[in-house]
Amino acid sequence: MAQYRSHTPDTVSYMESYRQTFHRTKVIFLEFRTLKATRAQANGQDPELRELMADQRAKEVHHRTVANRRRLADQERVARSDRLADLIRRENHFNFMKMHYMTHFASQVRRFGSISMYSTEIGELAHKDRIKDGYRRSTKNEAARQILSH
Repeated sequence: MAQYRSHTPDTVSYMESYRQTFHRTKVIFLEFRTLKATRAQANGQDPELRELMADQRAKEVHHRTVANRRRLADQERVARSDRLADLIRRENHFNFMKMHYMTHFASQVRRFGSISMYSTEIGELAHKDRIKDGYRRSTKNEAARQILSH
């Protein structure tokens, strides 16, 4: 909605309402925003937790029935899953610049009108064409000088 060419008080209100709804429900997306490093950290912690739980079971001397062993295995599985979810919640977030900018969109539209003129897409495309392609064509030796001279 922020990219509309013109806005009415209703569209500005919708834009603000959608942003608030996103922030209320963004926890749903955190699982799918897991970075490779976070996933690797979680995968590294799981064997450690399994070993810790196995050591704890070994220290307990009394005999268990099959039902008790199953219940304990279920509890351990839930504990491991909860620990993974806590790690993902701690490491994943939506605290980055583009998300922060959205908090200002409604007030900027009210103040200045359409904000399409503030789009970063043109600069990003120029960066890609100018810098990335230039680097690929360079000899990689003093690449900045080669990019700027072309």
